[in-house]
Amino acid sequence: MSRAGRPAWADPLVWTLALLLALLAGMERLGPLFALAFAELDRPVYLHDSFMALMLAHVGLVLASSAIAAGLGLLVGVAVTRPSGQAFRPLAESLVAIGQTFPPVAVLAIAVPVLGFGAWPALLALALYGLLPILQAVLSGLDAVPAESRDAAIGLGMDGRQLLTRVELPLAWPVIVAGIRSAVLINIGTAAIASTVGVKTLGSPIIIGLSGFNTAYVIQGALLTGLLAVVTDLAFERWSPRPR
Repeated sequence: MSRAGRPAWADPLVWTLALLLALLAGMERLGPLFALAFAELDRPVYLHDSFMALMLAHVGLVLASSAIAAGLGLLVGVAVTRPSGQAFRPLAESLVAIGQTFPPVAVLAIAVPVLGFGAWPALLALALYGLLPILQAVLSGLDAVPAESRDAAIGLGMDGRQLLTRVELPLAWPVIVAGIRSAVLINIGTAAIASTVGVKTLGSPIIIGLSGFNTAYVIQGALLTGLLAVVTDLAFERWSPRPR
């Protein structure tokens, strides 16, 4: 039984994950269905790569870029909320917001001549796109820490580092995780365009399908990407810390 008293099969996370895994492992078996729906296509199922391999590559790219964004967002957020860095807070927020306005495709187009084709331009674009929600969450979470908690910690003799690690970050953590959740979900969708610079992701069937007018490929890639986002969101909802 699930924690809400429902049977496991009725848990949205369980059956959504089961559906994702079933499609990853058995998309080829749906060939007759896609052939019926798209009779004009010679190859109605994407067979250039294993869907499982594409999913693992997609997840790896999202995890790496989200980790970079989370690290930068946390460092910048903490720095500009300290007394010595508060003057730089408006500048940091403006720069990150400006970075968010650049379309990922434009970032890839600028980065490829410098970094070449492959994962590095994609990591740069995704990290840049995930930075804003994480920085905003860090700032909001730290700002929401009650002054009474800070005063009590100072009264107990805590220094600045102890105040941050023992009081401020633990209290702000649920809000920070919510920002990381948003960034990860954004990157799951945005990572699909990384296939335009030679990275194997779940966007590969979408890009090849668009270029080859193969709607079946587009549907397959989009369906798996959407299910991955839903599973991730449900997992965050299940295991995210609750505000204290």
